[in-house]
Amino acid sequence: MSHVEEHVEVNVPLRTAYNQWTQFEEFPSFMAGVERVEQRGDTLTHWVTNVNGVERTFDARITEQLPDRRVAWMTEGAGTRQGGLVTFEPVDATTTEIVVHVNWVPEGVAESTADKLGFVKRQVAGDLKRFKAFIETRGAETGAWRGEV
Repeated sequence: MSHVEEHVEVNVPLRTAYNQWTQFEEFPSFMAGVERVEQRGDTLTHWVTNVNGVERTFDARITEQLPDRRVAWMTEGAGTRQGGLVTFEPVDATTTEIVVHVNWVPEGVAESTADKLGFVKRQVAGDLKRFKAFIETRGAETGAWRGEV
């Protein structure tokens, strides 16, 4: 199993950053390779990704969600095997640190090589930089789900 940890500080209050992160259907706006995310219930999402011409579809289940603190997930079913955790910490009243942990099992030689070359680490870092630009430019979240899992 491989692991990546990346973080970013965003210049919005913690509640704004967390609320936006719960809007999974907006992920294609800042996550490279994510074509679509469908929210199919309070804890189930369906993903369509395309990375370097390799399309994948999978379901992910929210396994833990504590408002303004953390969101954890794990894929379900056959195929893509990954999980992770996103945490939110206030730096001050207008700045939030977001830390993303992703664990996954690379599939095949190409993914194993990409993992060893740091591709996934760079992808997660880039996604966080795009999230920062997305939320700071807007200044407000597109919605919120404040439920607890």
